[in-house]
Order: sequence, then C-alpha cells, then structure tokens
Amino acid sequence: MTQYSDHHGPEGLLIRGTIIVVPGRGETRHTYTRFARRLASDAYRVRVIDAPVLDAEDPDGSLTGLAERLTDAIGGTASEDGVALPVVLVGADTGAAALAALLGRTGTAPEPDALVLAGLPGPSTGSAAGVGSWDDELDVRTSCPTHRGTLTQDAGVRRGSLGDAVPDSVLAAAHESTTGVPTLLLAGDADPLADHEALARAVKSLPRARLSVVHGAHHDVLNDLQHRSVAAEVVTFLEALRNDLRPPVTVRSSAW
Repeated sequence: MTQYSDHHGPEGLLIRGTIIVVPGRGETRHTYTRFARRLASDAYRVRVIDAPVLDAEDPDGSLTGLAERLTDAIGGTASEDGVALPVVLVGADTGAAALAALLGRTGTAPEPDALVLAGLPGPSTGSAAGVGSWDDELDVRTSCPTHRGTLTQDAGVRRGSLGDAVPDSVLAAAHESTTGVPTLLLAGDADPLADHEALARAVKSLPRARLSVVHGAHHDVLNDLQHRSVAAEVVTFLEALRNDLRPPVTVRSSAW
C-alpha cells in the first residue's frame, strides 16, 4: 500500500520545487487534496505523506521515524535530473509540531530549504479536551462547508483525534526550535488550539521566520474558508524563497 499521494503540475512546465505535506491528528492524505492540487497547478511537485504517530513513551523515536519517512519521500520524487529544488516541508497541527521539533535537532533530519508550519498547537492549548461530538470537533477545525464534508465523508479520518494529547517534549521542542531554515508560520485568529503569544515568541527566536495570521480561520488553517488566500500566501513564500527571500512584488502605493 502506497504511503504517499502525489500531485503533479501541468505537463510541459518546469518544476519549480518539491513540497512534502505532513498532516496532523486524525487526518488522512485525502484531507490535503485540494491544497496539494492548488500548489501543483503552480508547477510544484507535491507529495502528501501519512500523519506522524507521536508516541508519548518514545517521542524521540517517533521523530527519528518521521525523519526516515521524509528522507524516503523526498528521494522518491527524483527525476533523471534529481530532486527538484527548493525542497519545502509543510506541516499541519501535529505534523507542524513534529517538523519544528525535528528541524531543531541535529543529525537526524532531512535538510529542507524551507518550512511551513500551519496550525501549530500551543504548549498549553494543544488539545481540544472539551470537544465532545463530531460537530463540535468540526467547529474547532473549520467553518468551510466543503472541508467539513471532506472530513465527514472520509472513513479514514479518526474522529475525536483533536482531544489526543501531544507529547509535551515535542511541543516544547517545536516552540523552542532555533532552526535557521526560512519558516512561514500560519495561524487562524479563531483557532482555539493556538497560543498566539507563544507563536510570537517562537518567531522572534528564529533568524528567518514570518508569522501570518489568517482572519476568521480556525485550526485547519490550510483548509478553512480562506484556503485560497492561504494557498496564495504559501505560494508567495515559495516564490520569495526562490528569490533569496525577496518578495517579487511589493506594494508602493495603495488606497486600501
């Protein structure tokens, strides 16, 4: 059984980079089909892997296992010309926490060119312990009717997963990471699992990081109502990355 879902750009276009997407709690690869297709349409090679399982008894082992899967996933995208650069890792929820914690270590992680962390759980708010029904969990995740339907109709989605505790050591490592890799953090201002003060501190501790807050977005910030604008923010980051982090477009004058 394949461990990946692959999305390719339009035929005949030069591949602009490789993106590996790491889902979060309860999610499947299908959860990110819409997001992956949108990035692929801009000529990026996108591969979605299975969500990491973070063992509270052996968090370091879980991160090492993720590093091995990422290395395999990246290497498997290579063509005759090798892996298309830049390589960017995108994580959501615990996928984001695991990537941030992993990139803060030395010697075991792949070496991406950039990192996108979406819906990074807060150290003290990372689990929706009070969520009861499936509708309650959907309200924490998203207000997008299409995404709510995608989650509800996917038999592989594990309901109640947002109540799962994230290992404290992983969350601490994620928020204390000092990786020098260019990093874009995305957070919804209506996300009850986000700790915005902790995110602000984390961004200040990183040498090359940006925090983008999505107005009205919930926890599944890549897939909420604002998914088009969020995908555009990610593509803008990717294009700036290809230009030494200099945005190709800046606003010189505006009436709004």
